[in-house]
Amino acid sequence: MRMIVRNLRLLSAGTALFLLELGLLALAWPPAADLALSALPPARRAGWLPLTLFVASYLLFAYASGLYRREALLETRRSLGRVPIAAGLGALLAAAPAAFLPPPFAAEGSATLFAAALILFSLVGWAARVLLFALIDRGAFRRRVLVIGAGERAWELAFLLRREGRAVGMEITFAHHPALGQIDARLEKDPEARVVSTNDGFVAIAREIDADQVVVAPDERRGMPMEALLACRTSGYPVYEFQRFLEKEIGRVDLKRLDYSWLLYADGFTFTAIDLFLKRALDIVVSTILLFLTLPLLAGAATAIKLEDGGPILYRQARVTKDGRVFRILKLRTMRQDAERTGAVWAQKGDPRVTPIGRFLRRVRIDELPQLINILKGDMSFVGPRPERPEFVKELAAQLPLYNERHLVRAGLTGWAQINYPYGASLDDARSKLSYDLFYVKNFSVLFDVLIIIQTLRVVLWPGGSVR
Repeated sequence: MRMIVRNLRLLSAGTALFLLELGLLALAWPPAADLALSALPPARRAGWLPLTLFVASYLLFAYASGLYRREALLETRRSLGRVPIAAGLGALLAAAPAAFLPPPFAAEGSATLFAAALILFSLVGWAARVLLFALIDRGAFRRRVLVIGAGERAWELAFLLRREGRAVGMEITFAHHPALGQIDARLEKDPEARVVSTNDGFVAIAREIDADQVVVAPDERRGMPMEALLACRTSGYPVYEFQRFLEKEIGRVDLKRLDYSWLLYADGFTFTAIDLFLKRALDIVVSTILLFLTLPLLAGAATAIKLEDGGPILYRQARVTKDGRVFRILKLRTMRQDAERTGAVWAQKGDPRVTPIGRFLRRVRIDELPQLINILKGDMSFVGPRPERPEFVKELAAQLPLYNERHLVRAGLTGWAQINYPYGASLDDARSKLSYDLFYVKNFSVLFDVLIIIQTLRVVLWPGGSVR
């Protein structure tokens, strides 16, 4: 029973919300669709496949809109406001095959189904979130973590978990042993921090707080009571090393606290032939489809750029991709023709060199669409670290450790850093983006690429900055 309760607490609030919505929709959508199509004979009403497409499309757009991310779960107004948008986009996507494709996808009354789905999915989405928010307020999904150590590293772990951790709440207890160094003064002053000193083992503390996880984070490793840690493991408590736990919880490789020995022996940075083949296939398929679908947008944007100042439509610039190779990236021109007459400079938010048309194109990301050609040529991938200019690569590599490791994969049109960090216009921004890029390279998989592609919709609809 204790194991079952622990696994339920380890379930993230986002996953719980997804399962809750799925269950509610499975119960409410079939009778609601029957009611909406009650004017049709039962034999002509929508079958299970078109109805399933409506549910799947809504959940897809809810995920793409970031409705299961930690920040959406912590900000009620933002979360509730985006539900109807996801419901509308999902219903629209599902209504198209229901209207135009043959059986078993076809469904009569697709317009009526669209309206019914928009209303029902919005109501279900709101209800599920109101219920989840009530559960969160009552302490649900709060994990209980026992941190071995109470020094500087333990304090930094708690700080990062509170600010960036994927869990909506954690109850952290710090176990201090004399062999592990001094207690950090910030922990002693922190009213939320509970520090328990012990000269014996840690199992008793883990049992007392009913710990879900044990994290080893001492400042001083020499003299660490290994038998006491092993006792936690053999008693059924998952034991994690500091770096591994931190990477998993914040979704990036924290460069400030990076232990190179951990990075050397940790899993990751492996690319099998099958992985590379599937990634290239995904690049070609997605880029071809998007290029075909966005041709009208590209034509309209090209016309607007030409009419604005009569200058060139495309902008070509040297960028760095896999293995440090330099290629010419293609973008729709968004700056004045003399924007770099004095040489390469960092882009900035509100850059005065950007034209009025260019500002709009950047906001909706249309200026990036010509890079689909770079992807088809093999210079870029759809997902990967954003390509930087050679001048800046040399400068950043000299100041940031592991910067060149981001070139283990092709540069990307979108990436893990792009959906988690708004834009980079300084050395500190470059360091933050690098921590996400290294996480992506270390944990690369085709499924990870697919999830990033889906989440890119959130960045397009609600951009946190358009400077790249």
